Amino acid sequence: MSIIINLKIEIMSIVKVIEVIASSEKGFTEATENALKEASKTVKNIKSIYIENMNANVENNKIVSYAVNAKISFLIDS
Repeated sequence: MSIIINLKIEIMSIVKVIEVIASSEKGFTEATENALKEASKTVKNIKSIYIENMNANVENNKIVSYAVNAKISFLIDS
């Protein structure tokens, strides 16, 4: 007689989210990259970035800087 046992182990991941505000004089894409660059200096295992808000500062009818509020998600080592 043989017994077959199938075990399915599910491992839950813990994800944390931080908010980062970053800016650029060139555009929203660079502002987003700056947010990721700064966060990656102290945070490991970054998995996603969500741009919650975007705005631009205007002087003399011209955009002088771009800014983003980014939510950055990362996995916590267990």
